[in-house]
Amino acid sequence: MTNKHPVRTSTEDNENTLKPWTLLICVLIGLAFWFSPAPTGLNQAGWHVFGLFVTTIVSLILKPLPMGAVALIAIEIAVLTKIVTVKQAFGAFGSTVVWLVVFALFIAKGFNVTGLSKRIGYFFTALLGKKTLGLSYGLMLTDLILAPAIPSVTGRSAGIVYPILKDIATSYKSFPNSESSRDIGAFLTITAFHVTVITSAMFMTAMAANPLIASLTADQNITLTWGMWALAAIVPGIISLFVVPWFIYLIYPPKIKTTPNARIEALAKLKELGSMTKREWIMAFTAIVLLVLWMSSQYIDPAVAAMVGLSILLITGVLEWNSLVKIDSAWETFVWFCIIILLAGQLSEQGVLSWFTNNVQSQFRGLHWHYAFPLLCLIYFYSHYFFASSTAHVSAMYPAFLGLAIVLGTPVLLAVFVLIFFSNLFGGLTHYSLAPAPLLFGAGFVNIKDWWKIGFVVSVLNIIIWCGVGIPWWKFLGYW
Repeated sequence: MTNKHPVRTSTEDNENTLKPWTLLICVLIGLAFWFSPAPTGLNQAGWHVFGLFVTTIVSLILKPLPMGAVALIAIEIAVLTKIVTVKQAFGAFGSTVVWLVVFALFIAKGFNVTGLSKRIGYFFTALLGKKTLGLSYGLMLTDLILAPAIPSVTGRSAGIVYPILKDIATSYKSFPNSESSRDIGAFLTITAFHVTVITSAMFMTAMAANPLIASLTADQNITLTWGMWALAAIVPGIISLFVVPWFIYLIYPPKIKTTPNARIEALAKLKELGSMTKREWIMAFTAIVLLVLWMSSQYIDPAVAAMVGLSILLITGVLEWNSLVKIDSAWETFVWFCIIILLAGQLSEQGVLSWFTNNVQSQFRGLHWHYAFPLLCLIYFYSHYFFASSTAHVSAMYPAFLGLAIVLGTPVLLAVFVLIFFSNLFGGLTHYSLAPAPLLFGAGFVNIKDWWKIGFVVSVLNIIIWCGVGIPWWKFLGYW
């Protein structure tokens, strides 16, 4: 049966085409901010920065133009209206946080060109693939192993894990957009999606928005290293990874419970791949070096560590510079990421975050942080229903909510870790809430009702696990 909804590399067929109506909406929002007076307690310059920031975030969501083009126009407007200087605008492109993401995206290509990612996937499929539930854990371990070194959630889930699970589903005659989808394909697809949401939360380098979170945290003079992040996430993350597939198996069970053919086919694929090649060994060695360097981020900047890893792959010939230059998605990420960081920084410099904190704080006056902070976190988490981008959500709300939580008396690192992990976990809510969501949903195995229902129920489970287990764990580590 032909798949009517193949996984595409983009959620739009004509993403470079100007969309007049969405452009008009964005322009009107920008003009409304520009010509309206600043609210009490905020100067006009701060109001204009806030207006440009909101307009940019809305534009990144509606995409009247590609994200890079939207960001360039935003920075052009910022310079022409003297919101930032030319030096500030171009200085933003020196952000080490953004270079970390770009270098990591280049390194991720090494897993694909060497075939190491496929080998890892087939290995765990062969190891645990006798039953459908075991198969889901095999795919989970594939994602987990790759997550620290591949900051592209889409690259891992839609680019590596999904092709493997699709082959398995096809071998059991489970096809999208048909009753057979529930045989095995639907369960594996929805489980793989929720697993990648969890693995993204576990490492600073597992998703593109995570280094942005680290940068926004540093803007508030809070130290957050790669090792601190991974250590804080390891216990609730591992528990969540093992509980969530089992839970989905209970509430959304596949019709096919045993999968002996999956193991046989995975072994055949491994035999076809043969012994590990020299390039695969180099890629594996480089990944280990990166993890060691990132865990030592108090001594070496993570971006420099990523540069070391990339240099190893270039010197050994695993990657070629000419091929990296052609990765347009990495360079587009570089452009809009730099500009978002610049605008977010201006919100702090112009007093917008302080203004927001003071106004919202008055609504919680007299309320102990024990009660106020959970309420803030739930608002932060479930407001993601209104976002189609984790980066947009983080940029718009994370700094303000972190500042507010601290002002209310919440222990600093407790506030940081709850909000950064929620910044990943809320990606599982809808079929548009995280980059791979529209791609996996578009494959046609899971209908929208089930996708949303499972998304909400699993979100509650994740909140219980990450707060119920994580908070005592962070207390044990002495983080708060």
